[in-house]
Amino acid sequence: MPTHPPTSPLRRVFSVVTTLASAVVLALSGGLLTAPAAHAAVHGPDPTDALLEASRGPYATAQIDVSALAVSGFGGGTIYYPTTTSEGTFGGVAIAPGYTADKSSLAWLAARLASHGFVVFNIDTLTRLDQPDSRGRQLLAALDYLTQRSSVRSRVDASRLGVMGHSMGGGGTLEAAVSRPSLRAAVPLTPWNLDKTWPEVRTPTLIIGADLDTIAPVLTHAEPFYASLPSTLDKAYLELNNATHFAPNITDTTIGKYAVAWMKRFIDDDTRYNRFLCPGPSWSLSVEEYRSTCPF
Repeated sequence: MPTHPPTSPLRRVFSVVTTLASAVVLALSGGLLTAPAAHAAVHGPDPTDALLEASRGPYATAQIDVSALAVSGFGGGTIYYPTTTSEGTFGGVAIAPGYTADKSSLAWLAARLASHGFVVFNIDTLTRLDQPDSRGRQLLAALDYLTQRSSVRSRVDASRLGVMGHSMGGGGTLEAAVSRPSLRAAVPLTPWNLDKTWPEVRTPTLIIGADLDTIAPVLTHAEPFYASLPSTLDKAYLELNNATHFAPNITDTTIGKYAVAWMKRFIDDDTRYNRFLCPGPSWSLSVEEYRSTCPF
């Protein structure tokens, strides 16, 4: 039976070094030996149903009003932000109201998001009649102001941004996601848009519709919007039960819970929130339907 000469210590060292070097090259080239991605920013305590369903999250917040005269490209608004400076920067979110509405219609949601660890710009639009494409541009202008010129810009991580809006602001949310694929998360709320197909979207998107919506009926708005998003996208559709088009304009536990969970999961890359989104809620008094491309 043939035998092989023993391997010298020097050769063993050379072999180990060669193997490690190969692994590094493979990892850098996108091969199988890649380390799991680190969380972008894990803020706050471990999430629970009770925490997400409460009227506010774990962070104390403050707010700043921004005059329309001090900005360009949108109508000013109110910035809500965590007061702590001990946890580094936070993700940023811009929120747009619906047709004929102003920032007061979504103030409850902006405040709630901020209390879970986001810097949130709840904006007014240039006019109350602005269409979705204009609202989309205004959301992006607001994010640019928030990260570049605002007095709280040092608190915001400009690489972790999201958008949200109601009705035509929800349609504008989709427009903004198409225009800026680097956005981390989008949440259109009972969205309205004449464009029904959104295959260009590359931003993880949660669409929230309402079963009794007669202004943007889910059969002609929220559902086809969701269906047209790429099948490879991280996406979800939540339909509120026994709710109208204006459900997002008053404090709503279901909207608050899942909007926060979506933003935490995708803006912060915080996988602790996966369990609220996958498999997601089942039918209840507040949820008519939920579907998604789980697992995220």
